[in-house]
Amino acid sequence: MNTIVAASRIERLLEDGVRGQVYPGAAWAVGDAGGPLAGGGVGALAPGEPPLRPGDALFDLASLTKVVSVWPVVGTLVESGKLRLDVRLGEFWPEAAPHPVGDVTPLQLLTHTAGLPLRANLRALYGTDPQDVRDGVLRERLRRRPGEAVEYTDRAALVLGYLSEFLTGRPLRELAATRVWEPLGMTETRYGPLPAPLARRTAPTEYDEETGAHLRGTVHDFSTRLLGGACGIAGTFSTAGDLGRFLRQVLDPVRPPFGAGWVAASLRVRTGELVPARGLFWHLAPGTSARDDVWVHYGFTGTGMWVSPARGRWAVLLTNKLYFSRATGPVTAVRDAFREAVFPPR
Repeated sequence: MNTIVAASRIERLLEDGVRGQVYPGAAWAVGDAGGPLAGGGVGALAPGEPPLRPGDALFDLASLTKVVSVWPVVGTLVESGKLRLDVRLGEFWPEAAPHPVGDVTPLQLLTHTAGLPLRANLRALYGTDPQDVRDGVLRERLRRRPGEAVEYTDRAALVLGYLSEFLTGRPLRELAATRVWEPLGMTETRYGPLPAPLARRTAPTEYDEETGAHLRGTVHDFSTRLLGGACGIAGTFSTAGDLGRFLRQVLDPVRPPFGAGWVAASLRVRTGELVPARGLFWHLAPGTSARDDVWVHYGFTGTGMWVSPARGRWAVLLTNKLYFSRATGPVTAVRDAFREAVFPPR
């Protein structure tokens, strides 16, 4: 791919999204195991503000938290021998043993085949105390038998975050920072809430009725806010540059914090004949097959990350589409066009 031509095409695509009020601004990057090949930014963090500076712009990653926090932390536990993916939780986790989740394996959580209930209002179900929420999530009845179907649910990442904390005795916020972000030089990546200087260079998301302003430096996901701003579901903020550092490690997993075995196990179909096909948290990009080897994860705020080991390429797109709307159609069209520009169909 000619990166100069692709960059021009990508910039036009993303500028169209700003003009169409799909999002106020966007930052993007494309690279390989050696580093960035192209990147830039369009629009502004918010309407009426100065032009977006892609090197400084922080975005609420939403569900990309599952990939940049929970997935690599679990990988370090697997590769150190502290966690086996095929063993039921109840066999080694006393807190889970008496409940239906005790019959679930870490592999089923990572492939969204555990049969957990789908997304729900945690406050309405369990109240506002974080311990009550944890107890409620771990005691909840399963929606399906484990291994029966692929159904995406935030609860899978939430449970894996709790599991990681149990196995290490450390909070997930600390595990992600010390085991993943710091070793990779991801100095801009952190769980919120962000201090004021960082919040000022963060793309605001949805208008919040309680505060009378757009959320800025505070995670959009309500369940995560209920849990103090840091959990397996969401809560991380980062830049396109930092996510590029993360994806370089995925393409060239010979350095810490996780190795080639974990990446290879994750970026292949692990769900058999079930659809949609899943790896470990990662999934094949919509409209592609295993032959295309393009793996993706999206965030509700309008974010996306792609990686293809076979092509030796990664890509990041960060937007704050929630500033304008919760509608997913317009940003989905932009993300699909962006992916096609970076990873043309084979």
